[in-house]
Amino acid sequence: MRVLFGIILGVALTVSVAFISDTWSAGPTTTGSSSAAVEHRQMVNWDVVGDNMRIARERLHAAWNKLSGKIES
Repeated sequence: MRVLFGIILGVALTVSVAFISDTWSAGPTTTGSSSAAVEHRQMVNWDVVGDNMRIARERLHAAWNKLSGKIES
């Protein structure tokens, strides 16, 4: 049980840190004495994550309906 909890906690922390890092980007910053701006690039493409979550929810919903239909009959 502890291992499962640790895995779930690790995944949740990883996703939350990536999300926070991507949303709290302060824009271009300068490095040291050079005046060149460093662009902050997102770690995760959140549009793709949203599409994948939508697809997963639809598949889960279809599987649940199929399973509940078998149980009722």
